[in-house]
This record gives sequence, C-alpha cells and structure tokens, in this order.
Amino acid sequence: MDTPSPFKWRHVEGDVIRLCVPWYLRYALSYRDVEELALERGLSVDHTTVFRWVQRYARELDRRCRPQLKATNDSSRIDETYIKINKHWCDLYRTVDSTGATLDFMLSATRDADAAERFFRKVLQAPHTLTPRVITVGKNAAYSLAFDTFQPDGTLPETCLLRPCQYLNHVAEQDH
Repeated sequence: MDTPSPFKWRHVEGDVIRLCVPWYLRYALSYRDVEELALERGLSVDHTTVFRWVQRYARELDRRCRPQLKATNDSSRIDETYIKINKHWCDLYRTVDSTGATLDFMLSATRDADAAERFFRKVLQAPHTLTPRVITVGKNAAYSLAFDTFQPDGTLPETCLLRPCQYLNHVAEQDH
C-alpha cells in the first residue's frame, strides 16, 4: 500500500512545496529569497507561506531523503563550534568525511562526554554512513571518553582509531 501524500488538501501542487522547502534548507537563503526564486520561475508564493511549509514539511522531507543519500567513505572528521540561537549559545557538532561531504550535525546545550556520545551514536546509526576506519577530532577531551564507551560494546571495531589532531580537522572547520 502506498503512503499517502503529505501534501494532500493543499492549495498548491506538491511539486512546488518540494521545490521551495529544499531551497531554503539546502542553501543560505531567506524566505524572501525563496519567494523571489519562485517568482522567477512563474510561481506566486508568499514568504510566510514558505515559512509555514518549512515548519510543516522539513522533517518529513528529511526523513524521506535520508535513505537516498550517497554512501560516504570510512574517514570521519568531527568538529564543534558555538552558535547563538534565540539569544542562547549552543554547540553545533558536525562531522564530514575526508572529501568534505557532510555526514550529520547536532545541536547541543552542553559540550561534554554525554553530548559527544549522543552525536557519535547518531552518526553511526545513519544509514548512509560506513563504519569509520579512523575518526579525526579536535583536542576536546570529551571525544575520547565517548569513543571509549563504543569499543567495548562492539559498536565500533577494535581497529577503528581515534585521532585527536587539530590540524587535520580543517575540512570540518571550513565547512561551518
């Protein structure tokens, strides 16, 4: 049985929503920029409508596109940075492979071993990632604590290496 379309009972075609929402999510565009791009293609869409579409369909589109993501290689580079969201500072964890393809990201209120462990678990459970051969991280001590919890339980193989080196992480740092 086919899953019902999430765009049922909308005033516009689902193709318009599938066009505008990824534009906003993938590129650094504002809602008004997406409105302007749609207008250039002959589509009359208001920026507040694009905002509502992003709020309603972003999670569903992400869930549907995850299985089709291209497989990555077995060398991961993890980095974290601070960003301000609604006047609160959060940690943005990001991981990329050695070619610069983004594997995953996570926002966390804290930068500790629990947050690093949650992020490792999230990346390792993603269907498009391979079990890493080597993981390059910065000098944050929380990574080694999180890494040590995964090898004894068999989540990571014994041959997987944790490489704490701040200079090899430039691919991840340039991707922020």
